[in-house]
Amino acid sequence: MRLAMAPRPDREKILRQLEPEQLDALHYDWTFWARPNQLPPAGNWRVWMLLAGRGFGKTRTGAEFIRARVDAGCRHVALVAPTAADARDVMVRGESGLLSIYPPSEAPIYHPSIRRLTWPNGAEALLFSAEEPERFRGPQHDVAWCDEVAAWRYPEALDMLLLGLRLGDDPRIVITTTPRPVKLIRELLIDPTAVVTRGSSYENRINLAQAFFDQIIRKYEGTRLGRQEIDAELLDDVPGALWTRALIEAARPPMGFLQPEMIRVVVAIDPAATSGEDADETGIIVAGKDAQGRGYVLADLSGHYTPTEWARTAIAAYRSHGADRVVAEVNNGGEMVEATLRMIDYNVSYTAVRATRGKAVRAEPVSALYEQGRIRHMAALPKLEDQMCQFTSDLDRSPGQSPDRVDALVWAFTDLLVEPMESQGMYDLYRRQAEALEAKKAAAPTGRPEPSYAIGSTEWAAQQAEKESAP
Repeated sequence: MRLAMAPRPDREKILRQLEPEQLDALHYDWTFWARPNQLPPAGNWRVWMLLAGRGFGKTRTGAEFIRARVDAGCRHVALVAPTAADARDVMVRGESGLLSIYPPSEAPIYHPSIRRLTWPNGAEALLFSAEEPERFRGPQHDVAWCDEVAAWRYPEALDMLLLGLRLGDDPRIVITTTPRPVKLIRELLIDPTAVVTRGSSYENRINLAQAFFDQIIRKYEGTRLGRQEIDAELLDDVPGALWTRALIEAARPPMGFLQPEMIRVVVAIDPAATSGEDADETGIIVAGKDAQGRGYVLADLSGHYTPTEWARTAIAAYRSHGADRVVAEVNNGGEMVEATLRMIDYNVSYTAVRATRGKAVRAEPVSALYEQGRIRHMAALPKLEDQMCQFTSDLDRSPGQSPDRVDALVWAFTDLLVEPMESQGMYDLYRRQAEALEAKKAAAPTGRPEPSYAIGSTEWAAQQAEKESAP
C-alpha cells in the first residue's frame, strides 16, 4: 500500500523517522500524495472536468494542476470562481489554495488590489468572477482553473473564457465542481474535447475530520442531496417536482441584461422554529417586481441563524435593497417574530402571514409564474434552486423535509405577484366577521352562552338574521 493511502497512525509512525529536510520535500510533493484520479488524465484533451463530492480534494487538485502547468512553462493563468470573494478565499488563500501548496521560497505573491498572482518565474494569474463575464474580453491565457461552475450565475462565462484560451502550444483548462444537473454541466459531459473524472467524499476519508462523517454523512447518506453532494451523482429532475432544471435555466437573465427599476421590493422570512445544532434553516429571500408585473429574485440570504441573527440579516437586506416591506410567516413564532424584528428596527414595515394551506398548494401559483416566464433569478442561487427542483406535491407528507428557502420564495411572490383567489377573499370576510362577533361577545354582559356555529354556514347566517331583526 502507498504511504499516502495508509491509515493516519501508520503514516505518522513512518514520517517521524524522516529527517526534517525530507519531510519538507515530501510535504509539497503532490505526485506522492495525490490519488490517481487527482492527477491529470492522459490524452489530447482541452477541458478536464473533475466532478466530485464535498471533501474529495477538488481545490487541492485544481491548485496543483496550475502549479504543474506553471512549472511546465505556462505564463498566463486565469482563475475563475462564482464570485470574486470565492476566487480570493478558496482558490488563492484557502487551506488548499495556491498560496498553501508551495514551499515558501517558490510561492507566488498575491496582489489583492489588482486581483493578481505573480510567480518568481514571471508567470501571472488574473482572478475573475463568473458574475462579470465581460471581463474575459481582452485577456489571453494558456491555462485556466474554473471552480464550482455549477454555481455560476452566467454559464456563458465559460464560453467567453474559452475564446481567450489561445496562447501557447497546448492551452488547457481544469474545472473542479460538485455536480448539479445544470445545462453547463450536461453540455460538458458530451463535449468531445472534454474528459471527465468522478470521485466521492469517501475517497478522502483519511484526511477528513471524523466529525464530518459522524454528523454530515449520517444525516445525508442515502438521500437525494447526499447522492449529489457526497457521491457526486448527476441527478435528473425529480418526478412530480413543481420546478424543473429547464424552468430554472429559463429564469436566468441573458448576458448583458440590465435589471429594471423595481416598483416594489420585499424581504420574505420563513423563520426556523429553533436555533439548535439540528435546527432547520431560516429562509430569507429578497424579491422585487417591476412596472410590467415581472418578478425578480434578488438575493437568497437563508442560513442557520439565531433569532437575533436572522432578524439582523433581514433588516440589513431591507435597508440595502430599499425594500418596502418585510413579510414573515408566524406559524411557529407568532408575535415573537415581529418583536424580534422591531428589536432591530422598530419602524420596519412588516406583514405577518400565516400558513392555512399545505406547502404545495401555496407554491403552485408561484410555480405557474415561472412557467409563464414572469420571474428571473438575478443572482447565483444554487441552494435555493436545488430545493425548488426537489419540491413535489407530496412534500407535506414527507417527514424531515423543510424547504425553508422555497417557503420564503413563495411568501415573497405571493405578496408581490399572486392575485388572491375569490375563495380566499371570502375566507378573509368570514374571518373579519368572526372577529367582530367575538369582540361583541366579550363586551356583552355575562349570561347564557349563545350556540356556536361555523362561520358562513346556513345556521350561522340564520342566527345573524335573527339578531338583526330583533328589536
